[in-house]
Amino acid sequence: MTKTLKRPGGELSSRPLHFIWIVDCSGSMFGEKIGTVNHAIQSTIPEMVDSAQNNPNAQLLVRTLKFSSGASWVTVNPVDIENFTWDDLDAGGVTDLGKAFDMLAAQLTIPPMTDRALPPVLVLLSDGQPTDDYKKSLNKLLKLPWGKKSVRIAISIGQDADDNMLQEFTGNPELVLQANNPQALVKMIKWASTAASQVSAPSSKPLGNKNDNGSSGKLNGEKAATVLDINNIPNASSIGDKDIW
Repeated sequence: MTKTLKRPGGELSSRPLHFIWIVDCSGSMFGEKIGTVNHAIQSTIPEMVDSAQNNPNAQLLVRTLKFSSGASWVTVNPVDIENFTWDDLDAGGVTDLGKAFDMLAAQLTIPPMTDRALPPVLVLLSDGQPTDDYKKSLNKLLKLPWGKKSVRIAISIGQDADDNMLQEFTGNPELVLQANNPQALVKMIKWASTAASQVSAPSSKPLGNKNDNGSSGKLNGEKAATVLDINNIPNASSIGDKDIW
């Protein structure tokens, strides 16, 4: 149910904000990597609940999309963060990222999205190379109005991850977060989970790389949705004793 805000003369409905975890569950994620993802995202839920309660302008709705040999929604319908539970994921199979982008694109149209929604937050976690033709599906996703407006963050897990592909997804190299060990992965997941509170903040401003003249620029040819404080992204090189993935 959509929450409402009291105001003089009536009520103001909060705006839906869709937050989607997109998780690589291919065979290379088996073991410590997928275990760390499960633990870290589960641990972020209370913090996301607190953040949502402090941002009554937005109704935070969360889903999980997994991909390996094919892709599927773990959370079939968007769930209010207060009712969201994390189902532990297993790893095995190949890396059908294009299929995940197709399924994501199908949900970023109106309907099921509404024109009152805030820009969705899409967080992609991957440790390898796509095994299908993802480019056509990604282009389709980024041509959608809600695809263009979305806040897109990627977490690059290990040294075999395809950072070029992840940068194609985010449109901004600074939003490809590096995680080469468990400690870094936990830190990056926790940082990514804060994006929803920044999107819903009343002071949100356009996000973009700066042009030569220092003014706010455009991302992927479009004005991006919202400010993210990229200055506070954890420094991956300072996390943990050494790279192990």
